[in-house]
Amino acid sequence: MRTQIKVVDTSTLFKTDEDQIHLIRDALASGDGHYIAHAVGVVARARGLSDLERATGIKRQTLNKALSTNGNPTLETLLPVLKALNLQLEVRRLEAA
Repeated sequence: MRTQIKVVDTSTLFKTDEDQIHLIRDALASGDGHYIAHAVGVVARARGLSDLERATGIKRQTLNKALSTNGNPTLETLLPVLKALNLQLEVRRLEAA
């Protein structure tokens, strides 16, 4: 018997702003660049890549590639994407361990 694997678009699981922000915060806290790219991509797909393409001027294919699990977006890509998603990066001092 063969095992079948279904590809699931996880963007359908992150419908609210709170869920989306929690996902991106978790990704940023992990320090894993690929996870960060993927998390921003999940939020971008949840909100609509076509709208994001129009707002940023970045082609949909480029967005899909940069904001994938294996993506590695530059700041030139990431900052306009976050702005179009009405999000921003925040820097703060790490708490002492």
